[in-house]
Amino acid sequence: MTLLIKNGRIITAADDYVADILCEGEVITQIAPHLDAPSDAEVVDAAGKYVFPGFIDPHVHIYLPFMGTYAKDTYDSASRAALVGGTTSLIEMCCPSRDEEPLETFELWKSKAAISACDYTFHMGVSRYDESAEAQLREIVNRGISSFKIFMAYKGAFGVTDQELFDTLTLAKELGVIVTAHCENETLVAALQEKLISEGKTDTEWHERSRPPRVEAEGVHHLMTFAEMTGAHVYCVHTSCRDALEAVQAAQLRGVNAWVETVIPYLTLDSSCAELPDFEGAKYVMSPPLRDPIHRPVLWASLRSRLISTVATDHAPFDFAGQKDMGKDDFTKIPNGIPSIEDRVNLLYTHGVCPGQLDLNTFVDAASTQAAKLFGLYPRKGTIQVGSDADLVIYDPEYRGQISAKTQLMDVDYSAYEGWEITGRPSVVTVRGEVQARDGEFVGELGRGQFLSREPTHF
Repeated sequence: MTLLIKNGRIITAADDYVADILCEGEVITQIAPHLDAPSDAEVVDAAGKYVFPGFIDPHVHIYLPFMGTYAKDTYDSASRAALVGGTTSLIEMCCPSRDEEPLETFELWKSKAAISACDYTFHMGVSRYDESAEAQLREIVNRGISSFKIFMAYKGAFGVTDQELFDTLTLAKELGVIVTAHCENETLVAALQEKLISEGKTDTEWHERSRPPRVEAEGVHHLMTFAEMTGAHVYCVHTSCRDALEAVQAAQLRGVNAWVETVIPYLTLDSSCAELPDFEGAKYVMSPPLRDPIHRPVLWASLRSRLISTVATDHAPFDFAGQKDMGKDDFTKIPNGIPSIEDRVNLLYTHGVCPGQLDLNTFVDAASTQAAKLFGLYPRKGTIQVGSDADLVIYDPEYRGQISAKTQLMDVDYSAYEGWEITGRPSVVTVRGEVQARDGEFVGELGRGQFLSREPTHF
């Protein structure tokens, strides 16, 4: 298929100019003003609109057994939702439990993604480290995975010991793999949860108090120490607070190779959401928790300064009725997660670009380019240049609308942003040169997504 996008204002992490883009054979072949349309080309007029590189969500959960249930989305619903929201590539967390085999789990997760409409890859979870697991992890890297995921939380389920942490980082350094990490001190979390529950403090408002900022910061500090000792490259996922950012920055000043991700809920919501009455707060339970509003300006400032490299979602959809209410009488049993794969880009534009919190180049960098660079996808993904995949988002800044569970494609029974106004949305979204979404509607093909094989780059 041949596609010509005319008259758009092209925005990358570094550029801002008006030109036409010709896409042939799944890639961008020409960028210049006033290109002539080949006879077989579909022509899209992008006058008055931005043209962004396809956005990349570097932290999602789609197939996820968790806390006695399963996340609601499949790649059918999640990939369609991602595309209408402008996200053309997903990096899912592949999360085996301690008693599961890594290679078997990787192949299971990959099979679940085969129906995806957008491109995808994985961070490979390391939930135990022994001779067998190491051999399997080496093979998984050979099969195109260049990032691991570790949990410094969820003791007894996903969490690793200090010896396993050291061994994982040592292997990652040898192989050139970057290690993404959920940073909380699992012992402190368990102790605080037990104390609060024993005192009868079971409502959703106590979730944040069981995992306060210092607990997250201690997890970050712990990771940084091990990264410093091994030389491994590390990436702190879903960073929520000033305390954790300060721990990363201190390590960076010592020369530790560390990067930071935040997620859209921390930039737009706060702890008061989880304190809503009648158990409504359960809709907003995630870990680390939503924080006091004082942390939000710090996150935005860190995003502007690029201390925070990426904005992801940590998308983990669980129904309010039938899943979240498993923790009706005990907040520790509420499945963690806020669904947002569909809304990330529009929320970041509305609350970042429109009020001047972010310029357009930083917006693209945080929502696309940095993820591509950190995780071995650049310049195939994350930019607009000749030879790159023709993943493009024609974005209409004049659109005005509302977010609602009634219209979303995510397969979950609520929206954390019900009734929120948005400014701007994608009008056309392409994956490798084919239109997959138009004006909030999925018009593409399930199963067209490709597994993105990646080479390690973090030696």
